[in-house]
Amino acid sequence: MWSEKNRAAVKKRVFDIIQIGNKSDFVSRAFDIFIALMIFLNILAVFLGTFDEMERFAGLLGGIEIVTVAVFIAEYILRIWTAQYLYPEKSYGSAVIHFILSADGLIQLLTILPLFFLTGFVAFRMLRVVRIFRLFRINASYDSFNVIMAVLYEKRNQILSSVFVILILMLASSMTMYSAEHEAQPEVFRNAFSGIWWSVSTLLTVGYGDIYPVTILGRILAIIIAFLGVGAVAIPTGIISAGFVEQYTRMQKADGMEDITLGLQTVVIDMNNAWLGKEFRQIREEYHAQVAFVRRGRERFIPDGEDKICPGDALAVYFGEGKDK
Repeated sequence: MWSEKNRAAVKKRVFDIIQIGNKSDFVSRAFDIFIALMIFLNILAVFLGTFDEMERFAGLLGGIEIVTVAVFIAEYILRIWTAQYLYPEKSYGSAVIHFILSADGLIQLLTILPLFFLTGFVAFRMLRVVRIFRLFRINASYDSFNVIMAVLYEKRNQILSSVFVILILMLASSMTMYSAEHEAQPEVFRNAFSGIWWSVSTLLTVGYGDIYPVTILGRILAIIIAFLGVGAVAIPTGIISAGFVEQYTRMQKADGMEDITLGLQTVVIDMNNAWLGKEFRQIREEYHAQVAFVRRGRERFIPDGEDKICPGDALAVYFGEGKDK
């Protein structure tokens, strides 16, 4: 029989495999690609199942869905089994609950349930599409995706404020158009809410043309609202664009990792380093150190808070007040 130490080693190895791998771990990388393939096959089967011409292949498509969902179930069970390594600071039971209630855990669960209980809920099946974002993190180091998420997170307050302005503008334009058009088109603008569709398509510059003003006043107001819509949509676009420029500027400055003016220090991770295996957010919280940039082999990226430090990583670190490494 296996000792407790052997079982723990196997569980840790399983955890390392099913987590997003790096180039140095062939098995983990292969598992990531395998899961991505299963997601593609599952989505393809559901997609092709909507075509009448594919009805003769219904049995094959159904079999593909069953096999792929079985893989998802096995993966979900393994993630629950190894949850304590994902949240090492928690007890096993608490770690399991935390994983199940996390965004990743809920998405994985909801992609499984439609096969058994929610067969009519195609929307839940389509949550499997969300899992395809895993492809962006097969290399946690590639970070076009991390750059996008970092920009959205950094500019979240400005983006939310601009979206709030757009929503208020939509509501106001809907009520304004209702007042101007209700008498002329009572069947179209029956209430203020009926103008929401018109305001959305106008302010977001889509312009379907299925609902439109017929009165002089309504058309004048529509011209004004359309101009306001162009400006309103440009605000979040400008905020995000500026965020990308700022992020890439920081990346270029951090690229050399030796720029003394930034106050950065280079930390190279070996097998005995206390930071090995820790998440970048833990380094920030426990050591009061901000990792600005990571060089991993030939790859260079700005780390996400949940990424983990690997052997051989070279970190550009700014040490704030508090603990030092």
